[in-house]
Amino acid sequence: MSAIVNCTDRQPSELLEDTGSTGRVFKPGHRWKVLGIGVAANAAFSATFSGIPATAVVLRQGYHLGNAELGLALGLLGLGVALSELPWGLLTDRWGDRRVLLIGLGATAAWLLVMAMLVVPTKAGTPDVTLLSASLFITGLLGGSVNGSSGRAIMGWFRENERGFAMSIRQTAVPLGGGFGALVLPSLALAFGFAAVFGVLAGASALSALFAWRWLHEPPTPGEGHPASAFVAGPAPLRNRDVWRIATAIGLLCFPQVAVLTFASVFLHDFVGLGTAAISGSLAAVQIGAMVMRIWSGRFTDRHGNRRQFLRLCSAFSALAFAMLWLLVLFGPTIPGGQLIWLAVLPVVLIVAGISVSAWHGVAYTELATLAGAGHVGTALSLANTFVFVGFFLVPVAIPGLLHLWSWSGVWLAAAICALIARPIFLRPA
Repeated sequence: MSAIVNCTDRQPSELLEDTGSTGRVFKPGHRWKVLGIGVAANAAFSATFSGIPATAVVLRQGYHLGNAELGLALGLLGLGVALSELPWGLLTDRWGDRRVLLIGLGATAAWLLVMAMLVVPTKAGTPDVTLLSASLFITGLLGGSVNGSSGRAIMGWFRENERGFAMSIRQTAVPLGGGFGALVLPSLALAFGFAAVFGVLAGASALSALFAWRWLHEPPTPGEGHPASAFVAGPAPLRNRDVWRIATAIGLLCFPQVAVLTFASVFLHDFVGLGTAAISGSLAAVQIGAMVMRIWSGRFTDRHGNRRQFLRLCSAFSALAFAMLWLLVLFGPTIPGGQLIWLAVLPVVLIVAGISVSAWHGVAYTELATLAGAGHVGTALSLANTFVFVGFFLVPVAIPGLLHLWSWSGVWLAAAICALIARPIFLRPA
């Protein structure tokens, strides 16, 4: 464990840290390197869990899948993360973020490389849906290490009035990786096959692991003036009702986001009639807009101390956006003479809905970690992500059934309802 050198009467951002056995000294700006590692790690895994669904149309064709089989394969990727998030979070609070992040990223890179060699369509044959689904499930199990460990590292290195901004920057990694996946992976799959897709994703995880090995270290020992001292003391997160409420609301509000990430490409292709380039551009617009909004929301709520109000407002606005999308799908075809305008408006409304339901993550995770306390950040963040990735499993599995019963209007109405239910579950302002 590291020791703090000459820390009396200094602010946390002014501290220099000596690691003791190595004699290494960290300058005040080292916390920004830690933040960069968190961004890199989350972007690498986001490119996997958001980027692979962005290839849904090509995946369906290349592996000869129906919509139900496609939904199962993509859903099992999310289920793997959901089942592993909490164990990884508990290990993070016990072992430390460096060890868990290195193990998780290294194992994820190795497994994706195995998939690039063995789980891809070739001239000799095409892997069946069982092998593909099991492989994606294992990818999720390994990738569940990233969120809690990187979040714990960032919360430990930053002060209370910086955490919302820092965590929001980290959360931009999710749309950053997803945007990369949406722009690059479908075309890469078309041109070079899924061996190239899985190989690129393996390289991204390996590079992030290298960054973590080089620069990620535990923060100074908690004490007076240390960032961790600003955490709220309270019961362990698994016995804290407020932590469970926020984690549940986070999971619910992610359901409509998952619908956009996993099946928006199919919606834009099958219903709206867009081509691969237009679909990639639309999904990339969602991810870029989400990045901008996450950074802005983190800074805004740090300055105004209104995290809970912001979360409730995001829920309400997201419900409204998806309700508009539902109405357009349901009644748009009946508008006389407005067919072309309707088809042009649909992608725009989808982009707005996708951004609104993706803008709040950094704020929510910061509020959750602050409630949980310094010693339980990994567990609390992983609890929330368990709910999130339950959505990544359930939503892709449920959407084909909704399509069969009520077409796309049923999908977007369900998304609006989930966002609306999440609003009262988020805590009221203190």
